[in-house]
Amino acid sequence: MGYYRPLLQRDACRPAHSAALGGGPLWFDHAELLSRDAPPRRVTLADIPADSLARLTTPRPDICGLSQSRPVIMGILNVTPDSFSDGGRHFALNAALDAAQAMAENGADILDIGGESTRPGAAPVSEDEELGRIIPVIAALREQGFSLPISVDTRKANIARAALAAGANLVNDVAALGYDADMPATIAAARAPVCLMHALGDPRTMQQDPRYDDVLLDVYDFLETRMELAAAAGIPRSAILADPGIGFGKTLDHNLALIRGLALFHMLGCPLLLGTSRKRFIGTIGGVEAPAQRVPGSLATALAGLDQGVQWLRVHDVAETRQAVALWRAILPEHTQKGAP
Repeated sequence: MGYYRPLLQRDACRPAHSAALGGGPLWFDHAELLSRDAPPRRVTLADIPADSLARLTTPRPDICGLSQSRPVIMGILNVTPDSFSDGGRHFALNAALDAAQAMAENGADILDIGGESTRPGAAPVSEDEELGRIIPVIAALREQGFSLPISVDTRKANIARAALAAGANLVNDVAALGYDADMPATIAAARAPVCLMHALGDPRTMQQDPRYDDVLLDVYDFLETRMELAAAAGIPRSAILADPGIGFGKTLDHNLALIRGLALFHMLGCPLLLGTSRKRFIGTIGGVEAPAQRVPGSLATALAGLDQGVQWLRVHDVAETRQAVALWRAILPEHTQKGAP
């Protein structure tokens, strides 16, 4: 099997024989053909099989009412005592509600609310504990008339079911439907969209010497397999986001390889979510220990993702990301700019 990574461009001088990536502002007229048994080589559009080219070019449908023709900013709201960056800051209900409103005012398109830390080394929490952290926040936001879509960050079907009933719109599953056997049927029955993320093992052990044959192709194959499982359960590809899982069972070099090769994942035929915000590899490269001081590095990786066509950015720092995205879009050739910044 060949893996086609589009070599994306944003120049105004777009050739007539080029193709737009997934209905967005970037285009390509060549791709890099990757395989497990031969060196990469450059190919033209004519060399890409029709089904692979269709996956790369078909416009991505709206998810949660959000257009995929411009970057979507997902604000992170962890209602946990032990998340790696903001653990404890939003654990109290009023603090969580204030943070949600602040992110909305700062330009978030959707919130991602989680009640179980999945940082390296984190221990799982009980369903009752997770429910008690998440559901009151979602319910209170909806009672207050909070209008943004809400994602629930959970691996557990009972949590997903309760969160969707309380007013959540999307399930962000860091286990890609692999932790709880009831999760595929739960999401399909609710007709909810889902984000499938790659992780190598459990959060408690995932950073203990992670290894891959080829991290880019291994992660791609994993996500393709999980999407096929979702489809078999009745979840259409049009309702799926894919996340390569930066920092989840990856070394620094693995993370960099995935970021360099992000465009490959467009062959999955769905929007891509990138979550690099404040992660340890940013601090390692940038020489910054405190997660809250990793904003510049987080923005650098977010912009690198946009240059490879990523549609969703999952971030702690909404206002800063919104400003960076607005500038990135303003610099695009005028004919490619769509919608408000």
